[in-house]
Parts: sequence; structure tokens; C-alpha cells
Amino acid sequence: MAALDNVKLKDVLVEVASGVLQLPDFQRDWKWDDDRIRAIIATVTLDYPLGVVMTLQTGGATRFRSRTLTGARPEDDPKPELLLLDGQQRLTSLFQALCLDVPVETSDARGKPIQRWYYVDIAKAVGPPSERDEAIVSVPADKMLRTDFNRTVVLDLRTVEDECAAGLFPLHFVFDAQRVNAWKRAYIKADEDRNWDRWGQFDDLVLQQIRTFQVPMIRLAASTSMDAVCAVFERVNTGGVPLNVFELLTATYAGDQEYVARTGDYYQLPEVWREIKQTLAGKYPVFGRPESGLEHGLSSSDFLQAIALVRTWERKQTGVGTAVSCKRRDLLDLPLADFVRLAPQLAEAFAWVGEFLERQCIVRSNDLPYKTQLVPLAAVRAILREDTERLAAEEMIEQWYWCGVLGEMYGGSTETRFTRDVEQLVTWIRREDRAPDTVVDAFFFADRLDNLTTRNSAAYKGIYALLIKQGAVDWHFTGTPLSPGRLDEYSVNIRQIFPKTWFRRSNGENLPENSIVNKTPLSYRASMDMTGAPAAYLPTLIAACDMRPEWFDDVLTTHLIDPEALRDNDYARFYRDRSKQLQDLVHAAMGKRTMLRDLMEGDAR
Repeated sequence: MAALDNVKLKDVLVEVASGVLQLPDFQRDWKWDDDRIRAIIATVTLDYPLGVVMTLQTGGATRFRSRTLTGARPEDDPKPELLLLDGQQRLTSLFQALCLDVPVETSDARGKPIQRWYYVDIAKAVGPPSERDEAIVSVPADKMLRTDFNRTVVLDLRTVEDECAAGLFPLHFVFDAQRVNAWKRAYIKADEDRNWDRWGQFDDLVLQQIRTFQVPMIRLAASTSMDAVCAVFERVNTGGVPLNVFELLTATYAGDQEYVARTGDYYQLPEVWREIKQTLAGKYPVFGRPESGLEHGLSSSDFLQAIALVRTWERKQTGVGTAVSCKRRDLLDLPLADFVRLAPQLAEAFAWVGEFLERQCIVRSNDLPYKTQLVPLAAVRAILREDTERLAAEEMIEQWYWCGVLGEMYGGSTETRFTRDVEQLVTWIRREDRAPDTVVDAFFFADRLDNLTTRNSAAYKGIYALLIKQGAVDWHFTGTPLSPGRLDEYSVNIRQIFPKTWFRRSNGENLPENSIVNKTPLSYRASMDMTGAPAAYLPTLIAACDMRPEWFDDVLTTHLIDPEALRDNDYARFYRDRSKQLQDLVHAAMGKRTMLRDLMEGDAR
């Protein structure tokens, strides 16, 4: 249930000051700039519509940790009666500009932090309404306006006499009748003949409008569910930034009174997540670069989804729930007690995922084919625990993983696949059911190799990792095959085998030049010697690593390359041979034939 009232602006700002009206802690910080503050003050002085403000009554089952609006300093630690869902920017701006005896901390049009006092030009304010925007004036914290690179003072408002002489009324005490009357007397005294009538007009056209201005306010009942609060917030919030479930849970967990009573402090979800993420990313860079922020790579949303999958799986096993799910509502319904219980298990599970990826030779975040695929994988590990370490189980998981990558099964909507994969992978590993749909339905068309040209494709990254995994040896550091620990040390990346410059003269069959077929993992040092035709650069590489040519042929074959085709600069022969070998590599990883070859063999029969 919701109620709509019209409340005087003065009364609303009094509630802000006293702490009766506060913000749920998921609200982002106030950030309006000087131009927008002056505009909203003009709106109020003209009695133009401000827009509906939406609040939530406190005291219901859904409890959020709250905080006061920026600038409010209530005594003690009052409990709010209302939480502001929509209207933070408007009310905070008006509260700071019209109620506080300190300059407003805002920003200019370029985002530079500034401090401003707000005034209204009496002469302009009593003119046409179209000039009201120009009548609202802001001045620096020292109340002096300067020009000529701050060398010349053009307006000094440091005393009441200065303000009256300039005809600029200070808005920060507009609701304090005693101070307004004192200022009025000083203003009229400065020029009684002219200012008496002007003050009367100003009081009627401006001050009276501010005093009587009403704010339409919707009050949502305390019984409103968390899901509904979230939906309402996102629909009405004028900031245009979708509400993050993690932010909402941060506020609700912090508002858990049982936890506060038991521990003496509120639950700090951001700090818990920070420790988990930094530990994971510190050991396994595939989860993201710490210097790029906590949400780079593995995100808080990924972690919460994995927890929701495990929780709903448990509830389904015990008959409490009916489906495995990690939709938004499942995250919003995640109790603090279950999060506290499951978070360490999922942290351990993601650490296992990091080790699993390392065994697949995927160790850097930009080499990860699908971040989303890690969510169900971690959930399965948390459910099965040590059972995933059996040899047969590891082979099953590897097949499922590579079918997802090379079949590009996680490129679209993933929530349904998450839930299906968790249930099906668990029962498959336990040998209670057939292989998951991700394994059964995954196909790799042979001609897909021609179209894999950039890292935007999961299969492109997957083949790159498989080449390393199957034993590719670098063409400069030839001592041992490439390993996960050497990729950064050697600056290994995907390098083009037949260089771009070579194609200016050759490739009569118009075969793809930039596909994964013509690329392979190599060090930066090796790539420095790869200029011109392969027949020209191979002797340089052989000499640099002090190796006999026939031995270097063995190095080339670890990349599934025909050495003779490379020495002969025969791109067509090279491309056809390597395409077949890469298809076999994909076939082995997926545990099935490529679809195109199946069809061809069927036709032959």
C-alpha cells in the first residue's frame, strides 16, 4: 500500500535535519553541480512542480541500514521514520542551500569541487518569471566574486550591509523568520524610499512561495517487500543508474538487528567481499587485476549468483524449494545467515576454479573465454567438494568446460544455463544421469575457424589456451614447453605466423589471413624476429636459439604446424593442414567430432 500527500517543503527539510527522514544505505552519494542547484532553487521560488518524492516507512520486515542526507547533523543517533527512495538530489540540494549556515560543497560544470553560498537578486526576482534563473546567484565560500584571474573583486558580500547594498538576499536562512526580519530591516534602512515597496513585492513573489511550497510525497508502507522496493527504486530514481543488488544487500545486511545484537556491530558486506576478492585475485590473476578495482574480472554479482545457486540447490534437495535458481529475486531473498555460512565455501570453490583454469593454461583475465561459466563451476565444486577431484570427475568437468567454450554456449542469456548446468553436471559426475545439455548440444563447425579473428570470441581464446596446454614450445625460449607461469614472464600473446606484410604479395586462394589458423601463442621476443616471409625469418629464429634446423622443425610441430609448408611459404598448404589439426584439437577437448566432419562422413556412407 502507498499513500500520496502534499507536504510543505519546510516540514520535509526539518525532518531531514532531525533525522526523521534518512537515506537507505544503498543510495549513492549526492552529486548535483552548481548549475542544477541554482535551477532547482528557481523552481521552488516560482512554485513550479518539483516532482514526486518517494519514501518508505520503516519498521517492516525489510530493514535497511540508514544514513542522514549529506549535511544533516542530528543530535544523538535518531532512528528514521521514513527512508528516501527517490528525491535525494533535489532534497539534499535544497536542504544545504536553504537551511545550513555553511557553504554548499558542490562542483562546477567541469566537475571541479567548489563551495558556494546561494543568494537571490531582489531586483531581478521581482521582474518577469522568465528572468528568475538569472536572479539566483551563487558566490564562493569567502562571499567575494572576482574576475581577472581572481585579481579583481567585483562583489563583496561579507557583511549584511554589503548584501543589502548589492540587493542580494542570502537564502541559507530563508526559513528563519527572526533572521529574515532582521535582514529586512537592514535592507529597508539602506534605502527606505526605494526598498520598502520592493521588499513587499519580493516577499510576496519569492519568499512566500518558498514558505508555502509543497512537495508531493508518496509513502510506501513498511510492509513493502524488498523486491518491490528495489523495483520501485529503479523505476523512479532519476539518476539513471540501475540499482546494484550488492548495494541493496549491503544496506539490508547492515540493518540486520539480530546480527548487531549478537556481535555489537553491523555486518560490513563490502569489507567481506573485498577480502575474498583480493585473496582470490592475488593468487589467481584470472579473476581480475586488483589495481583495476574490486569489480574487475570476477564481480560481487558473480559471487552472489554462485551462492544463490548452492542455496537453492540445497533447498530443493530438502524439499523446501522447488528450483535451482540465481535470478535477481533469489539474490534479494538471500538471508544474512545463509550468506555468512556459504561465503567461505564459495571462496574455497572459486580458489579451486582458479587452479582448474591454471591446469587449462588460462591464467590471465583477458585470456578467460567466459567469466560467466565460472559461476556454475564454482557452485558445482561447492556442492560436490572433494568428489570433483576424482580422475573421472575432472575429465567430465574438463569436457563440460571445453564444450561450453568451444561450442560458445555461454554467449547469450546465461541464468537458465547456470541452473541447468549445476543440476545436470552434479548428477552426471555422480553417474546418476546423462551428460549435461551443454555437452550434448555443443558443436563446432569446421568453417568456424575461418571466422575466429579476435579475442571477442570465446572459442578464439579457447584454442589459444589449448595450444599452450597441448605442449606448444616458444620459438625463442625453446628449453621447455610454454607453461602458465611463463606467459607473463615471456610476454606471450597470440602472434600471426604468416605476417600481414607477406599477404601484400601472396595468398592467391583468398584464404582467411587473420583467423586463429594463422595465429599461435608466442613470446614477444620471438615475434621481434618474425618479419617478412616465414622462409626468411625461420633461419633468424633458428640461429637465435642455437638449434639445428631439424630440431626446430619439432618445435614448429608443437604448434600443429607443417614445417615444410612454412619453409616453402605455401600458405594454402599450411592453412589446410593446420585447420585439420586444430579441428582435431577441438575434437579432443570437446570429446566429440566436429559437426561438419560428422555430416561429411554421413554423406560418404
